[in-house]
Amino acid sequence: MKLVKSLLLGSAAGLCAVAGAQAADLPMRKAAPVEYVRVCTAHGAGFFYIPGTDTCLRVGGRARFEYQYTQQNTRNSSVSGYRGLGRLNIDARTSTPYGTLRAFVRFEIASRTGGYLKSGTQERYFNAFPGFGPDTTREGQKYVDIDKAFVQFAGITAGRAQSFFDFYAGDVEFFGAGIYSNANTNLLAYTATFGGGFSATISMEDPVYRRNPIFSQASTGPVGLTAGNAPQAQGGVNFVSGAIPLAFVGNAFIPGTTIPTSAIALDVGQRGYLPDFVGALRYDGAWGSAQAMAAVHEIRTGAYTGGAFSPIVGGAGVAGAAPIPDAAYGFAVGGGVKVNLPMLAPGDQIWLQGAYAQGAGSYTGVFNPPGQELNASGITNRFTVNQVDAVIDNQGRLNLTESWSVMAALLHYWTPEWRSAVFGTYGQVNYDPRLRTIAGGPAGITTTFTAAGAPAATSLAVNPNSSVLSSYDIFYGGGNLIWSPVRDLDIGVEVIYQRIWLPRTVADANRGGTAAVSGVGIGGTGRGTSFDDNIMARLRVQRDF
Repeated sequence: MKLVKSLLLGSAAGLCAVAGAQAADLPMRKAAPVEYVRVCTAHGAGFFYIPGTDTCLRVGGRARFEYQYTQQNTRNSSVSGYRGLGRLNIDARTSTPYGTLRAFVRFEIASRTGGYLKSGTQERYFNAFPGFGPDTTREGQKYVDIDKAFVQFAGITAGRAQSFFDFYAGDVEFFGAGIYSNANTNLLAYTATFGGGFSATISMEDPVYRRNPIFSQASTGPVGLTAGNAPQAQGGVNFVSGAIPLAFVGNAFIPGTTIPTSAIALDVGQRGYLPDFVGALRYDGAWGSAQAMAAVHEIRTGAYTGGAFSPIVGGAGVAGAAPIPDAAYGFAVGGGVKVNLPMLAPGDQIWLQGAYAQGAGSYTGVFNPPGQELNASGITNRFTVNQVDAVIDNQGRLNLTESWSVMAALLHYWTPEWRSAVFGTYGQVNYDPRLRTIAGGPAGITTTFTAAGAPAATSLAVNPNSSVLSSYDIFYGGGNLIWSPVRDLDIGVEVIYQRIWLPRTVADANRGGTAAVSGVGIGGTGRGTSFDDNIMARLRVQRDF
């Protein structure tokens, strides 16, 4: 037995030795180290390092439901609107010897129907896709937008970002469509920081997102004679560029007057030569912020698209010629202040702002009112107003539109979970009263001629009941109440009131008045009105992350 045991133990030892020798001959392999996601504290909460890089990334977003009720003065519009919106934010930052290199992208995707939530403005800015069914053409819309996409480095901001003219931009509101500048645009800007909270910015910005149409007149036929030399009375038909790309402006006139006797087609679609230039001086401190800003905006038409149209038999009475309109340069100036009010409650703040512009209504916000009843086309339920930056008169001259606006807003926290805001904005659009006749707008032109074709007498009949090129005032105000039971969850409701009024009575299309597309003429047995108003309410449930 001892012999057998010895043999077995020796065999096992030999086998172990051989196996060990073979294992020693195999190459050793180490598992690759696992690089776990690391928290990045250099740029604030929520950032982490992208594995294998020194770039910090923060991913966030939003989910939102909204329901809106809009008062209507006609049965031909929806009073309810719905929207479901998703947002994705990506913020990438890298520390460099020159400071932080940042890239920020924000995508917004929404599905909305009915009322104001079907946004014609987004269609105008080619961000939205309307439905085409019989019940969805004016009711449904898919909205896809790169809301922001910019690079920041060493004071430079390049890409799609909030205009540097903007200060208060609906910060405490749901609708965010009051009478103030609130525009995302393509830009290239440089910001110099002076210390002590002061900074200054010069920005070159895309003018397309700031354009409002140019008003002109198209004529059914300039003043002249019929083929049989009979006197002919003719009037102007007005339109806004975008609906019809051409206008007729005077090419020749009755001597000593501005009454055209022949006309020429002018392309009133705007052309881009120069960007908008924006400058801002800003202060940010513990007590709040303040900003002064200014902008320059170019307005330029196309050229003549054909020869002159002259119905004057034999050319009698024709004198002078209109040049192609020169470019006009609008401008805007403004200022605002935000004051923190911790003595009332943590987070409380008040905003005040004002702006003035000529030929740059987007910067004062007067052409961006809310609601179905006063949208980007300038059509209310009751009458038509002009929302244009310039008017071409019958001699081809650009006349810039004057506008101004003021606003105030107050945010107050009743408790850490409950907060509310009240706000009000007021704006005014002023057209030169002479344009109502010089531009041929609401005026009916009647000319009589001698047998030889020379003009004998001309009269202008201005329709006082027309709203065309009429100055007007806008008010927009309201309040909201928001409950945040947990962090980053908002449940709230907002109610606003909007009103627009004119200095004269015009045809009320909802009460039997006849208002032509041009706004010329008032007929029927209906009554008139000098104002239109609207009440809107919006319910919102929103989760940010």
